[in-house]
Amino acid sequence: MKTETAGKSALENIVKLNIEGMTCTNCALGIEKYLQKQGLEDVHVNFSTAEAIFKNASEVNLKKIEKGIEKLGYKVIEEASEEKGLNFLEIKFLFTLPFTGLLLAAMFINASWLHNPWLQLLLAIPVYLTGLQQFARSAYNSIKTGIPNMDVLVTLGSTAAFFYSLTGTLLELGPAYQYYETAASIITLILMGNVIEHRSVKQTTSALRELSHLQPDRARKINAKSKVFEWVDTKTIQNGDLIQLLTGDRVPVDGKLIEGEGLINESMITGESMPVEKNTGKESALIGGTLVENGSMIMQTTAVGADTTLAGIIRLVKEAQQHKPPIQRMADRVSAIFVPAVVLITILTFLLSWLVFSIGLQASFMHSVAVLVIACPCAMGLATPTAVMVGVGRAAKNGILIKGGATIEKLHKVKQVVFDKTGTLTTGHFKVGKPELFPQAGENTLALWAALENHSNHPLAQAIAKAFDNGQTYNFNQVVTLKGLGLKGFYHGKTYYAGSARFAAQKLQLNEAPEADVIFFDDQQLLASVMMEDEIKPGVAKAVAVLHKQHIKTILLSGDRKKKCKQIAEQVGIDQVFAEQMPDQKLEVIKGLSSEMPTAMIGDGINDAPALSAADLGISFGQASQVAIQSADVILLKDDMQALTNAFGLGKKTVLTIKQNLFWAFFYNVIAIPVAAIGLLNPMLAALSMAFSDVFVVGNSIRLRFKKIN
Repeated sequence: MKTETAGKSALENIVKLNIEGMTCTNCALGIEKYLQKQGLEDVHVNFSTAEAIFKNASEVNLKKIEKGIEKLGYKVIEEASEEKGLNFLEIKFLFTLPFTGLLLAAMFINASWLHNPWLQLLLAIPVYLTGLQQFARSAYNSIKTGIPNMDVLVTLGSTAAFFYSLTGTLLELGPAYQYYETAASIITLILMGNVIEHRSVKQTTSALRELSHLQPDRARKINAKSKVFEWVDTKTIQNGDLIQLLTGDRVPVDGKLIEGEGLINESMITGESMPVEKNTGKESALIGGTLVENGSMIMQTTAVGADTTLAGIIRLVKEAQQHKPPIQRMADRVSAIFVPAVVLITILTFLLSWLVFSIGLQASFMHSVAVLVIACPCAMGLATPTAVMVGVGRAAKNGILIKGGATIEKLHKVKQVVFDKTGTLTTGHFKVGKPELFPQAGENTLALWAALENHSNHPLAQAIAKAFDNGQTYNFNQVVTLKGLGLKGFYHGKTYYAGSARFAAQKLQLNEAPEADVIFFDDQQLLASVMMEDEIKPGVAKAVAVLHKQHIKTILLSGDRKKKCKQIAEQVGIDQVFAEQMPDQKLEVIKGLSSEMPTAMIGDGINDAPALSAADLGISFGQASQVAIQSADVILLKDDMQALTNAFGLGKKTVLTIKQNLFWAFFYNVIAIPVAAIGLLNPMLAALSMAFSDVFVVGNSIRLRFKKIN
């Protein structure tokens, strides 16, 4: 499709265009500027992925937008296909290479025919015309957008050298005016740099391509009547279809297991290396893209197309790679004025060299050409997006979904982490202690309690419902979840409650709250209570220790009792505790902490959603409630504390890589331009330096794929 409207809900009205013809980051900045002028919102154009994403498309004419982009010299295309064989950039480089080689040979071989100006002109023309086709068109398009790109400098440098030489040939001015090898070398060396850069940039998006390839092309669909399977295209699968899965198959879409059992490798989605045992009991959910390591199963599809988990992950990763962190803004501002500044420096170099320092016309000319071709705005433009793409891609492969490039910078800046307790630090698998029945309790009190708790998905409620169920049915009416408090329901004209001891004391106006974790009571009296035992997740203490090594303060924020919270904090080494906090109080605590220093909140429940939103950075587990996931900036698909420390480690490593790239980009230009201006570099060496400055930045970003995280 030329245009793709993403997802649902928050993703509605988001449009993606695939754009062909961008040669550098300034091209992307130019298109971005044009789209913003058209009244579009949240515009993000990515040179590396050749995509433009924006909002507010329903109010504009997309055809008009596409034509406007094409008038700038780019092309809106169908979904980009995988490259096979040589691409056009590589063909152009290989075409110019022999002509340039012969021109350079004249510098080392004393053969009169190689020095013939007319032969050199004939050798230079194909290279120069190829350069015009590659760089001049892009240069002209960038000038139209108001943000000149690197190709402007390349075109000016090669054109100046070519026509300077042509003038000398036509007027027979002698060898001092022959710089055809300079014009050709500039073009060929820049093409070579572009080829290497293009291949390197593709490596920065490898994680996204690997995710995209996880979905199989075909699947065995079972006919509901005949029970015979047939191979079908995965794109044709609909909700409710039956799919047969055998050892070695990839699960085509999301679904649930309805027959059989097996081992599923979910590492490519969650980062969990150990295969998960699936059966028709508890572990029956299947994720599209995961691998059947062993077993024979039949699944029923529950989500297809853009609604699958894999599609959602790919969408989040793409969005994260599109969004720029704040650190990129300075580089974008510099890139926008860089080319005009270099042109001005080039003119000053020529005038000062010739008129003030009197070093001669030819030398002054060569100095100015060297300035043109050594300057490299692309390195600054590539510094941030390539690092973000690698960092976000590596995170996704490790089961960490990062929403937006700005989140990378937030991860780097966090100075304190606030943990929820239940389901975050603890497993959420509760052991129900021996119940205490108060004098007013009846024979069916515990069964009534179980029936009420069965209306909640909270781990505590489910544990109690399972422990006290006696097999009889008690139909409660108008059951209401009281956020942060408990449950309220009606049975046979009477109101019953289940909740914390503090809630019971408040509701019944007791002088002192009972010593219990959960209380069952009615409007008048206490009926039963119970103590709960919750196990701490493996690896929590180690994760807290890693955070402390990163100089991050740890805080426990919970609605549970002080005694229990302090006990857990001491066991795992958490620095500070806020206990017995209601949802509104949690929110105020987070606001207060965030005002002191950058704060991250990690939680998994509905009650945590406001706090997750209020924190500088919200982190949620993939198994958490949808409200918590939507409120979070980082989603940990793997229910493992190591994923949390990996997220912070990747954030810090990615920002460090960005800073290294930007330092190199600025340092290179600050040093290289003056060196070229005073004549210490000829244009050919300048072109070679410029070509590899981009490659250095991209290569440094690729190193992030292999760096140790913590």
